[in-house]
Amino acid sequence: MRLGPALDAALAESIRAWARSGMVRRLWAKDAGVWTGGDEARWLGWLDVATVEAPLEALAALTREVGAAGLTDVLLLGMGGSSLCPEVLSRVLGPVAGAPVLHVLDSTDPAQIRRTESRLDLSRTLCIVSSKSGTTLEPTILTQYFLDRVRQRVGAEEAGSRFVAVTDPGSALEVIARAAQFRQVWHGVPAVGGRFSALSNFGLVPAAVCGLDVPALLVRARAMAGRCGPAEPPDRNPGVRLGLALGAAAGQGRDKVTLVLSPPIRDLGSWLEQLLAESTGKAGRGLIPVTDEEIGPPSVYGDDRFFVYLRLEAEPDRAQDVAMARLADAGHPVLELVLRDRLDIGAEFFRWEIATAVCGAVLGINPFDQPDVEASKVATQELTAAYESAGAFPVETPLAWTEGMTLYADARNTETLRAVTGIPAGVEPLLAAHVARVAPGDYFAVLAYVDRSETHRRVLQRLRHAVRDARGVATCVGFGPRFLHSTGQAFKGGAATGVFLQVTCDKAADLPIPGRGYTFGIVQAAQALGDLQVLAARGRRALRVHLGSDVTAGLERLTDMVQAVVSSGLPSR
Repeated sequence: MRLGPALDAALAESIRAWARSGMVRRLWAKDAGVWTGGDEARWLGWLDVATVEAPLEALAALTREVGAAGLTDVLLLGMGGSSLCPEVLSRVLGPVAGAPVLHVLDSTDPAQIRRTESRLDLSRTLCIVSSKSGTTLEPTILTQYFLDRVRQRVGAEEAGSRFVAVTDPGSALEVIARAAQFRQVWHGVPAVGGRFSALSNFGLVPAAVCGLDVPALLVRARAMAGRCGPAEPPDRNPGVRLGLALGAAAGQGRDKVTLVLSPPIRDLGSWLEQLLAESTGKAGRGLIPVTDEEIGPPSVYGDDRFFVYLRLEAEPDRAQDVAMARLADAGHPVLELVLRDRLDIGAEFFRWEIATAVCGAVLGINPFDQPDVEASKVATQELTAAYESAGAFPVETPLAWTEGMTLYADARNTETLRAVTGIPAGVEPLLAAHVARVAPGDYFAVLAYVDRSETHRRVLQRLRHAVRDARGVATCVGFGPRFLHSTGQAFKGGAATGVFLQVTCDKAADLPIPGRGYTFGIVQAAQALGDLQVLAARGRRALRVHLGSDVTAGLERLTDMVQAVVSSGLPSR
């Protein structure tokens, strides 16, 4: 760990303060006074992972059932904490020869739904519907769609046997599952919030069905829980020490937590991103996790960065080691965490849950709620209901347009941009003025309501790095609606240091939702509009780019345009 003198001193003081006040013991005693004295105690069930026996025999029985039924694939329908951990486990530890392959669908984008379905033989697929509340919009409508599709393939009587639900007891999803005669219903723990549920049935059921070594994963997690226990002082407690370091860094303005992971465990970053952003980004402060940025030279990073390097000892990347050493030598704070092998992600789940709770205490916030996520959900519901009633969304006035690309913004952002460009102004000058608003200490985020394909991801990576290298700021890329249940909380509830470029598109081929008066494309459009409304209401700097139906070509053109404006010089702010 090479943090530098200032951060070393701040961390040492935090460790002493926590030791003096017995905060580790109080945390394990589920004392809400560690945080805000609110309802935190009712969300601390995840601490019991070391003492609660996992249902290993029942999980093994389900795995045998699925194998005996000849099911070759598992389709997980979920969002946020209900889907990210299984996705990480399958990508880091799987696939397992002879076991079903996991496919995660956490989108309302029609193209992504079609692409996922095209990979499956639904007559040989187990659908796991995962929703803690049982009322989350995305898994609800995805269940309606796939239940209808499976009934068409295997018949109404057999369809239920192709579904399993994971949800809290008595939820609306459980009612639906019982009525549709799902194969099984697995219960979550009401005292465990979604993003802290990795080591509960939300993570374990999909992992077991896909043949992963759940007992070994839990052994690692429980070993870490012991090392982070109430008797371990802060300076020797790996979870507490990490949380205090994150809090100390944020206190010194280093709130852009840049996660660098060895390539075989890179996908763990998406789970860490949600845990950190949704837990800490509220009340005008918090951490902005930065994942999937390529490591650049020290000169492209500002003094708001805090690097955490998760290094896989069994499969190191030497070039990555050299690049991280170069950053540390240049004075950037780098905290290194070593994983012995891939199974150690079980330990990291628990370490980071403790660290996030501790960091929340340092920041003086409740790390277990997500008020601004709820605000976006409400906006989406209102827009969807309005569309169902009127058959259209409210009319928007374009800010500018060119072939295949139209810009939109709220009144305040429109006025700010036009003050720079004048009236009229074309798409390129307005994009330049928007990117020019990114200042030192800010971050730039692309919010893409498009198919989360590898092709689109690569194009947007090029866009983000162009802005990072030109402006020297942290960058994020999120695909909607996935990010709404993750970084969306920090974008709206955290510090107002984000500059947002939202990307939407026409749907070349939409998909109807059985029993609803609207389509998946309409839902995704409502989510994007609701997202932009809440960002505007929070006073965020945001601009929407709407593309045509050729999304890949539109993204390429947008990226080329951004690269051109940042390389040719931006207007003064």
